[in-house]
Amino acid sequence: MEFVFANLSCSFAVMTEATKNKIVVRDLYKSFDGVTVLNGINLEVKTGEILTLIGPSGAGKTLTLKCILGLIKPDSGSILLDGEEVSDMPEKDRMEFFRKFGILFQRSGLFDGLRVWENIGFRLNQQPGANKQDVKAMAIKKLRSVGLSADVADLFPAELSGGMQKRVGFARAIAGDPPILFLDEPTAGLDPIMSNVINDQIFNNVRELGSTVMAITSNLLTARIISDRIAMLHEGQVVWTGDVREAGHTDNAYVSQFWNKRKDGPIQMSVSTISA
Repeated sequence: MEFVFANLSCSFAVMTEATKNKIVVRDLYKSFDGVTVLNGINLEVKTGEILTLIGPSGAGKTLTLKCILGLIKPDSGSILLDGEEVSDMPEKDRMEFFRKFGILFQRSGLFDGLRVWENIGFRLNQQPGANKQDVKAMAIKKLRSVGLSADVADLFPAELSGGMQKRVGFARAIAGDPPILFLDEPTAGLDPIMSNVINDQIFNNVRELGSTVMAITSNLLTARIISDRIAMLHEGQVVWTGDVREAGHTDNAYVSQFWNKRKDGPIQMSVSTISA
């Protein structure tokens, strides 16, 4: 009887951990042409939280996201989604897997030849039996949730400002209310005021949806506003993870240098010089 209870306790602990962590990455390695880019990434993203990856260019942030999405196969390591291993998922299961994600690309990634509502509802329009009127109504609802009016729905991306394109990209990411969102540089290229507008809309929409979010940003103000926790990457490794409120006060040398934008520290940026 004690053995049975012990097994039940063990199973309960595993289930609790799987429920607590939406995404778990363990010992993720990836090299290209003999150059190691991911050097043992370890990450946990709790269900319903916003985890933001920061770090210098080339640290492995975007590559980590691509490995989780299955766009690039890691050399080794484990990627768990809701407790299920997905790093070696068969190709036939990949489309169903993608339905769990919403993605905001760094440059919005809108289709130039499609109207705004068609961009937002693109994935839903591909489903068998999709009703275009229903998809358009959903797209207009998502437009309003990011502060854009219904008349934007029939415009083409080229008719939008950069900030509007970014908001449409985010509306597309949250179309269908996905349980997981990936946001790659959500405020890149925007002025400070528009960046704050996007930050607020991300935070408010994510909280309303209850989605789990992994974001990448070089904008530390964005990181402060939208994040629950911060993970700092350097040379393909996670060198620090903590509450966003701790990031500005930690004694971790990497985070301290990056967060305070200091030139001197353990992060050395190569600078080419041109001789006269």
